[in-house]
Amino acid sequence: MSRRRLRQLVAGPLLALPLAACSFGTADALPADEVAEGAEDALEEQVGVRPDVSCPEDLEAEVDAETRCTLTVDGDPEEYGVTVTVTSVEDETANFDVQVDDEPLE
Repeated sequence: MSRRRLRQLVAGPLLALPLAACSFGTADALPADEVAEGAEDALEEQVGVRPDVSCPEDLEAEVDAETRCTLTVDGDPEEYGVTVTVTSVEDETANFDVQVDDEPLE
C-alpha cells in the first residue's frame, strides 16, 4: 500500500465515520470482531483500501461507550490506534464513530 493511501486513512474526513452495527442480542454489547469488521468496511468505503482492524474487547451498547483498536495496512509495518465510540442505540442497533489516530503507535 502506498504512503498516500495510508495517509488517507488517518486524514481528517475519517475522524467521524458513522457505522451501524447489527443486533447485539441480550448481552448488550457488540462483539469485538463485529466492531472491527464494521470499522474496516467504513474505512474501505472511504479510501478504497481495506485495512485490518483488531479490537481486543467487546463494545458496550450504550451511548459514549468506547473501545480502542489497532489498524494495520498490508505493506506498512506501522500500527495506528483507532477509537470506536457509540453515538446512539436504537432498538438492537448501535451506531458508532471511528477515529484513527494521526500518528502511528510507538
